[in-house]
Amino acid sequence: MIGGLPITQVIVRSSANIQSGGKTKASAIIHGMMLLVSVLLFPEVLNQIPFASLAAVLFLVGYKLAKPTLFKQMWKNGFTQFVPFIVTVVAIVATDLLIGIGIGLAVAIFIILFYNLKNPFYFNDDDHVEGEKVTIELSEEVSFLNKAAILKALNSVPDNSSIIVDATKTKVMDFDVQEILKDFRTTAGHKNIKYKVIGWPKDKPLKNSEKHFVKTMDDAIKKNNNELSKKEESKN
Repeated sequence: MIGGLPITQVIVRSSANIQSGGKTKASAIIHGMMLLVSVLLFPEVLNQIPFASLAAVLFLVGYKLAKPTLFKQMWKNGFTQFVPFIVTVVAIVATDLLIGIGIGLAVAIFIILFYNLKNPFYFNDDDHVEGEKVTIELSEEVSFLNKAAILKALNSVPDNSSIIVDATKTKVMDFDVQEILKDFRTTAGHKNIKYKVIGWPKDKPLKNSEKHFVKTMDDAIKKNNNELSKKEESKN
């Protein structure tokens, strides 16, 4: 309770304490006790401190918190780090500390959701060669926001193909995504697509039948490609 008294300037206080050699959380308790004693015993003296002096201290500590080198470092860290940082700084200056941090947090959450929605799996339809095995490799976290993108990728697979959904690296998968992976078995049957999901659920090891399916699929594709090559050679 004592350490929470100066919470409104916690960032500046903590930074000033660290720059002055503070190494433990005791600085917050000591600061709170000094603040409480000062307010109770001599508030008139506190009111005589010029605002310009307080502003000078805040400017100096604030400059040390946000040096130009920090802006350069955030720029080097990339778009996803720099944009929330600069938006937070501008929003705090334009409004206040609480609203500014809220705006920066909202921007950061939006960027995280955007990239999570954009990259739920790895599959490039343009790189796929007809007759070869299609492998869709899911990311570590697959949320309900990725449902439409995964379903679109599955539906883009041509008839008479072979497809493997690799979830061996996936740690979290939303129930809606699991449902579309199960439901696609019906679609695969209608389109004569050999379809298999491997590596999920995580509590079950990869079955020998699943390993055999992958190997058999690779062998079948190689055999088919060899036959096509022989036919082309005989024609020539």
